Amino acid sequence: MLRGGCFCRAVRYEIDAEPTKQTICHCTMCRHVAGAPSVAWFSVPPGSIRFVAGEPQRFKSSEHATRSFCPDCGTTLTYQSTRTAADVDVTTCSLDEPDQAAPRDHTFVRSKLSWVTITDGLPAYPTTRTTEP
Repeated sequence: MLRGGCFCRAVRYEIDAEPTKQTICHCTMCRHVAGAPSVAWFSVPPGSIRFVAGEPQRFKSSEHATRSFCPDCGTTLTYQSTRTAADVDVTTCSLDEPDQAAPRDHTFVRSKLSWVTITDGLPAYPTTRTTEP
C-alpha cells in the first residue's frame, strides 16, 4: 500500500497498486504547474487510488489533461490524460515514502532548462519514453 498526500495533510490518499512508468518529467507544463525545474511522477490504474481525507481541486491544464492539487496548500498531486486513460500519474514526492517509486528515466528532456544537468545515468528521452520501463 502506498500512502501520501499534500504538504498540509488536508488531502490524503492510498494506492493499492505497484507504481509503473516512474519518470522525471522536464516538460514546460509540469515545470510551470509545480514551479520547479522538473517533476517526478509514477503511474497507477485510476481505480487503485482513493482519497481518504479531503478532496483535491481539479483543473484542465490542456484539452486532454486534468491535474489535481490541494485546495489549501497547493501541492500538485495527480495528472490524468484522456490519451492514456488506463493511467493516473501521481507526484512521487507527495508519497510519504518517495523512495517507493524512484524514477527510472527522464522524459521531455528537449524541454529541460539549460542549467539542469542530468548525471544520474538514467535513460533520457527527448519527449515521452520510447519503450516501457
